[in-house]
Amino acid sequence: MIGFAWPELLWLLLILPLLVVFYLVLWRRHRAEVMRYAGLDMVRAALAARRPLRRHVPPLIYLLGLAAMLVAVARPSALVTLPVTDQTILLAMDISGSMRATDIAPNRLAAAQAAARSFVEVLPSDTRVGVVAFAATAALIQAPTRNHDDVLAAIDRVQLQRGTAIGSGMVLSLATLLPEAGIDLRLLAGDGSPPADKPPPGEPTHAPVPPGSHAYGAIVLLTDGERTTGPPLDFATRLAADHGVRVYTVGVGTAEGGVVGYEGWSMRVRLDEAALKSIADETRGEYFHAQSAEALRTIYRKLGTRLTLQERKTEVSALFAAAGAALMVLAAGLSMVWFRRIL
Repeated sequence: MIGFAWPELLWLLLILPLLVVFYLVLWRRHRAEVMRYAGLDMVRAALAARRPLRRHVPPLIYLLGLAAMLVAVARPSALVTLPVTDQTILLAMDISGSMRATDIAPNRLAAAQAAARSFVEVLPSDTRVGVVAFAATAALIQAPTRNHDDVLAAIDRVQLQRGTAIGSGMVLSLATLLPEAGIDLRLLAGDGSPPADKPPPGEPTHAPVPPGSHAYGAIVLLTDGERTTGPPLDFATRLAADHGVRVYTVGVGTAEGGVVGYEGWSMRVRLDEAALKSIADETRGEYFHAQSAEALRTIYRKLGTRLTLQERKTEVSALFAAAGAALMVLAAGLSMVWFRRIL
């Protein structure tokens, strides 16, 4: 959809029908003059040679070019898909014990690591990527960097731990993405209770912004289970939404779940899809469900493209002006070739 910064100038397009009328008057006057002073045989030969219908093509093209130029004066804008520069993506990976489940071959963690590597490899080289790993708490294992080899090495060295603090992974990712926001990292410890509504004296405050409005960063959250500790998910989600950061959630695991056994105990682990969908919806991100290693890789490739391309409302006056100039030059060129005159 095209909008205009100065729509009132579109009234200039009313000049076009006046020019058409003026052109037709001149053309009829020209024909009358030819008929008056030339012999009938000469007129017929001239008209046949010049192909009267073709005679109107250059003025028509010139008129279209003028219309494009007049539209450019009104400063049109349109939604254009453009690469995002200076993009930062935080990859938050679940490394809880449930990730050893084998319902996704060879196991969930190995599939997630392979997909994460594919994700990083399709990102543009100027995209900064950081990695947060979370289990009972969260840790930044790779600060945002454009050195993607360091990111791949960080993904490869994660190790399984107990607990699933999804909220901690989100809060630490958000604090890393927006260091100037002053997010209280004390949230990562304790019983997960959110801080009081008013921050302690001396800490910065943050005025909420529209969800999804942060254009230069996003969080990709990969998990396979339910929160067992850390900040509540609704609090972490609201925190991300208030800072305008989109959270794209990727749920790993089959519908029936998987049984995990370790050191003599076993349990069935299931995916909390409702919670992950809620996180994505509230932050204006998107939820994806991966039930196989190949599906997980496909999701990450799509995300890699989606996160580095963005629709923006961009002024396209220059395009209309260039198109108008090209049409005018074409009209003059055709007239010179066909009739040895400019128009």
